[in-house]
Amino acid sequence: MEADGLKWLVVPMHQLVSWGAAGAMVFGGVVPYIPQYRDIKRTQNAEGFSTYVCLVLLVANILRILFWFGRHFESPLLWQSIIMIITMLLMLKLCTEVRVSNELNIKRRSFSDFDLNYFWHWSKFTDYVQCVLTFTGVTGYITYLSLDSFLFVETLGFLAVFTEAMLGVPQLYRNYQNRSTEGMSVKMVLMWTSGDTFKTFYFILNQAPFQFSICGLLQVFVDMAILLQVYFYSYYPQKPASHTTHPASTKAL
Repeated sequence: MEADGLKWLVVPMHQLVSWGAAGAMVFGGVVPYIPQYRDIKRTQNAEGFSTYVCLVLLVANILRILFWFGRHFESPLLWQSIIMIITMLLMLKLCTEVRVSNELNIKRRSFSDFDLNYFWHWSKFTDYVQCVLTFTGVTGYITYLSLDSFLFVETLGFLAVFTEAMLGVPQLYRNYQNRSTEGMSVKMVLMWTSGDTFKTFYFILNQAPFQFSICGLLQVFVDMAILLQVYFYSYYPQKPASHTTHPASTKAL
């Protein structure tokens, strides 16, 4: 009888926790970019942030949405991808505006130039949108033709989460090139780490497709490597590596 009496409290609490976890999954992924966005907007300097992070997340989340059409997974993960795509487009817009305003004498580059040397270093936000739409259209068409293939769908799912697992690699490499983490928001990386840890446990507990759990663990390891860079370059400052100046790499965003 006592157990039945507590049931009215346990069930709503369980539902509340489930809603809270789902909400954290949907919006938690974009929280780390809020301090970085504010820092860039305040300083008008995007040097410390690699826009290849935006590229990685855009590709990963577009592929994840396409994976959903072949193998339905939890709705919060689908909404998370939609929210993340919007957030990355906003980050790209800000970084592009800041970079162009600081490089008035640099020759304008566009997506329609089809110059691989300047890929993802275009002068207008609309060029990035064109690239994203082109990628979405091509991969969407291929997915539509291949939805009946189990191997294709599972490979698509793996590519989606593996690409996202590589999220921190551009930042890791940028820090290594600069021999510094200056300009990078440490708060962002700390939020990456806590968010990826929570996300990985969420995948495991909710029995998400195995690709999600494996790549979630990989993300946590990359986040930890970036935090080690923060410690190492703070206590053991390095002399910046000398390299030939290139118009696209002087402010490689």
